[in-house]
Amino acid sequence: MRQEAADGSSRIEAPIGEAPYVLVVDDDDRLRELLRQYLSDNGYRVSTAKDAAEARAKLGGIAFDLIVLDVMMPGESGVELTRNLRQSESIPILLLTAMGEAEDRIGGLESGADDYLTKPFEPRELLLRIATILRRTRPAHAPATIVRLGEAIFDPERDELVRGDEVVRLTTTEAGLLRAFSRSLGATLSREELCRQTGVDRGGRTIDVQVTRLRRKIEPDPRSPRYLHTVWGEGYVLRPD
Repeated sequence: MRQEAADGSSRIEAPIGEAPYVLVVDDDDRLRELLRQYLSDNGYRVSTAKDAAEARAKLGGIAFDLIVLDVMMPGESGVELTRNLRQSESIPILLLTAMGEAEDRIGGLESGADDYLTKPFEPRELLLRIATILRRTRPAHAPATIVRLGEAIFDPERDELVRGDEVVRLTTTEAGLLRAFSRSLGATLSREELCRQTGVDRGGRTIDVQVTRLRRKIEPDPRSPRYLHTVWGEGYVLRPD
């Protein structure tokens, strides 16, 4: 399929059902090739670019599903490219940064990036981040899913949990957690992703405390969860009826 680019030219768009197409942009030749090989080995179609200029050229010809973008590049930085792309593009962007300070991370997200990953990182974490972003962004206008949890029903459109005829009071964070899980039923969401989607502070074990509180409202026995499970070392998954 072909899709019209921002400048009016046409570009190739992947048919629905094909493997996601990722553009890796990094000025480090070795890392760029390692990422290309690793993502290819894990089922993605991959193109690469060594800088912002080459990335722009490839974006003009191919409709990518996601960009993995290094922050520190000569010339136009990853943050600058992200900010500029956001003026005309909605393509998801995952920033790679060697800067771990909160202010740097916030700056990257404020530029319009969907997520960030601090170098050095585990390759498997990169896969998890990419998969999470694509689950959230690739199905265009996906309908909200009503979640059934035994006698309780959660409506993500209304942020409402009902058990029988009774509306169960949810905090903003609890509703945000259920919304996040309803978009990715049966998929494991990392603590960082849950923090990002709900706005909870990433420090400490805050998200674990919130999950514990939510279990008290949705589980018949919170000490032995039937629906909201812990996936050790990875995060949490919601498996409704």
